[in-house]
Amino acid sequence: MWAYILKRLLIMIPTLLGVITLTFVVIQFVPGGPVEQLVLELKGRGAGGGGGGEASGGGGDYRGRRGVDAQQLEQIKALYGFDKSPLERYWLMLKRFARFDLGQSYFHHQSVWSLIVSKLPVSISIGLWTFFLTYLISVPLGIAKAVRNGSRFDAVSSLVVLVGYAIPGFVLGVLMLVLFGGGTFWQLFPLRELTSDNWADLSWPGKILDYLWHITLPVTASVVGSFAVVTMLTKNAFLDEIRKQYVLTARAKGLSERKVLFKHIFRNALIPLVTGFPAAFVGAFFAGSLLIETLFSLDGLGRLSYESVLRRDYPVVLGSLYLFTLIGLVTKLVSDLCYVLVDPRIQFERLEH
Repeated sequence: MWAYILKRLLIMIPTLLGVITLTFVVIQFVPGGPVEQLVLELKGRGAGGGGGGEASGGGGDYRGRRGVDAQQLEQIKALYGFDKSPLERYWLMLKRFARFDLGQSYFHHQSVWSLIVSKLPVSISIGLWTFFLTYLISVPLGIAKAVRNGSRFDAVSSLVVLVGYAIPGFVLGVLMLVLFGGGTFWQLFPLRELTSDNWADLSWPGKILDYLWHITLPVTASVVGSFAVVTMLTKNAFLDEIRKQYVLTARAKGLSERKVLFKHIFRNALIPLVTGFPAAFVGAFFAGSLLIETLFSLDGLGRLSYESVLRRDYPVVLGSLYLFTLIGLVTKLVSDLCYVLVDPRIQFERLEH
């Protein structure tokens, strides 16, 4: 086992390095870099007018710099580190990342770590509620569909979850805003943030109710589309196990259907779901949906990533990419280890091939 884990950890290094290197190279050719963004702000034209220019803040005669003092321009380039060559900046970035130093944001004037931590509560709230509600509803529903396979209940429930899967989350969010957010019909739910302005003054029961009141619409918009995948995966896993010989043997011994289902089928059928728990659970912390967060005015990781790309805030873009890629690789390793622990038929030697 330890040999397999060591091999996987060693493979992570070139994978992570490849992702970071490719992204770093690409952003060198993105027009309207952070130097141009700040120059335009200084000229009173706003940060949003940086398109169509020179790459990432390096040299060149970018038209947005006209009318800016050359000394001031050099100071701005030194401020962002663009007075150094791309190769030197790349090497410095790798050394920082090796120390888990994600750098400083160009425009927020704080560390990337503190930015990510400050946005986590929103993404955690939406992600964890989506995760728990999806599994708490979809797993029992999938089992019920497998037991009643081919029945009217199976057909109707399949239609409902597939319709929910076909509707994009942001479209459902817009519909709920129109119906329940004061758009056209009823003003039943708030439209901004996770809590009210007077949240600190509320009692603990009041705070809980206020929080649940605020997350109802965004969580509903996020979770509905997730039901179909987990439900159908659960149903198909149970159907596959129900048809196996050991189930027929257990029934022939006179065991009740309940004992056959929960004592013999349940563990084997849930292996695909259990092994996916680590990835789904960790992903809940970092799976901020840009469209959902924008639609409901929630300041989470999704909006942070999007705004960082627009403003060419490269430390945030590269730092968050580095962190999330590393977490994804480690989570994949944990998922594989869980697969072996849950299913003793799987051996580490087989996973290596």
